[in-house]
Amino acid sequence: METEITTLEQRLDSFRLEERQAALGELVALAGKGKIALPRPGEMVNLHAHSFYSYNAWGYSPSHIAWRARREGLAMIGLVDFDVLDGIDEFFAACRAVGIKGVAGMETRAYIPEFSTRETNSPGEPGITYHMGVGFVQSAIKDPEAAKFAAMLRSNARKRNEDMVRRVNAFLDPVKLDYEQDVCPLSPAATPTERHLCAAYQKKAEEVFPEAAARAGFWAGKLGVTAEKAAVLIGDEVSLQATIRAKTMKSGGAGYMKPTAETFPLMTEVNKFVARLGAIPTQTWLDGTSQGEKDIEELVDLQMAAGVAALNIVPDRNWNIKDAAVKAVKVKNLYDVVKLADRKGLPIVVGTEMNAPGLKFVDTFDSPELAPVVPSFLRGAYIIAGHTAATLKDGRGYLSDWAREKFKDVRKKNEYFYEVGKATK
Repeated sequence: METEITTLEQRLDSFRLEERQAALGELVALAGKGKIALPRPGEMVNLHAHSFYSYNAWGYSPSHIAWRARREGLAMIGLVDFDVLDGIDEFFAACRAVGIKGVAGMETRAYIPEFSTRETNSPGEPGITYHMGVGFVQSAIKDPEAAKFAAMLRSNARKRNEDMVRRVNAFLDPVKLDYEQDVCPLSPAATPTERHLCAAYQKKAEEVFPEAAARAGFWAGKLGVTAEKAAVLIGDEVSLQATIRAKTMKSGGAGYMKPTAETFPLMTEVNKFVARLGAIPTQTWLDGTSQGEKDIEELVDLQMAAGVAALNIVPDRNWNIKDAAVKAVKVKNLYDVVKLADRKGLPIVVGTEMNAPGLKFVDTFDSPELAPVVPSFLRGAYIIAGHTAATLKDGRGYLSDWAREKFKDVRKKNEYFYEVGKATK
């Protein structure tokens, strides 16, 4: 039976939607017969899980994310892909099939002119911010202006990737990628990310240098590491891909292109796009150590004035740290930003992303470090769930005209949507 279950779970990651749907149906049927034990939902949530429509370290589809969340007893699961909404319909269908609350979002990068000289949450890139929308309810974009903006996000991402491949190809010669043949097939909707590029370069190097010693020598020369280190890296794909990304695609690397105001959309324009689709513009917070995030109240006030109404945090990177001194700083920063969000009435969205090997499927909510802030995490999760349920029911979501007229106090609005989220099955 375990072999059958494993095979079905592997089929959940097929690039064919019909196969994913069939596999999920069989898994749900097995659970219904008692052959797969599904625990009662607990209190843990992950509202920020990337799928293979952008990059998932395990290659998970939206269906697989929903299924695993149900198998692990999560109370709620959230899909967040980069620059696309492609997986949302499948995700909600899977959540309904397995019986778990689901919410959906999108992440992108944006430009904040007012912080053009300060880094915020994108290291080494002043003015650039990772930015989100949460509470989307469908993949289709009917609004013409929003559809135009979504097409721009997709085309800009492709152009950035193609430009990067050209630069990195020149640096890594003779290890060269054909974008259409080597990269696009790694994503079901041809929407690859930098992490796909890293995996593709690793694979291409194995083809060009089939002998391990020659391949280690190649990487040693290109990545600026010792032969001994390179020999270790080629046996550890996680570390190798991370090193390729750091050395060739990030600041200082041969493929890196300094972002400009023209490279990424304005944060204000992203917010308009999100709001047009009935979702909630969401600020993302890294760890409070950059200059921009040290000025966190100024940054939050600026973004709220531009329409932001929620805050995203990845808790694990703020407490699960070996260096005690660094950990103490980041835990304090985490507590401070949660207090600020609570004071401003911003629902908090938390999750692990799962867009790099080694990341957890769900945060360790029972860790002593997170205990003081878990209530805020759960409150935010149920507010977003309430928004999603209300939007699907009658369009009366968190930022709807109805909500704006009914609630003059954000705390009363949060309480209302929290109760809706708790009551939603």
